[in-house]
Amino acid sequence: MISKSLIAASTKPMLLTILLNGESYGYQIIQRVRSLSGGMFKWSDGMLYPVLHRLERDGLITSQWRISDGKRPRKYYTLTEKGREAWAAEQKQWMSVNDVLAKLWESLPCPASA
Repeated sequence: MISKSLIAASTKPMLLTILLNGESYGYQIIQRVRSLSGGMFKWSDGMLYPVLHRLERDGLITSQWRISDGKRPRKYYTLTEKGREAWAAEQKQWMSVNDVLAKLWESLPCPASA
């Protein structure tokens, strides 16, 4: 199980990366994260939408309501240029953290017991 604090910390870079690959709507984002994580990340509407709204307020994403295939309206989110810059900064930071952890774990004499 992944801690809530780690899930919270990783939400922004995950959302920016998903939207870097193209526009998406809330339910689609939730399903993508669940699929990519093998079910370990179980985002909810109540967790996702406040983050999306904050990213939109910060100018990192934009949104647009649309009706597709005669279904009910969906709010599609798209990454802005400022969002692309934020994604690059987030990626650099997370890769730095990953590199340090990998070096620390490689230096262990033997794997820790679970």
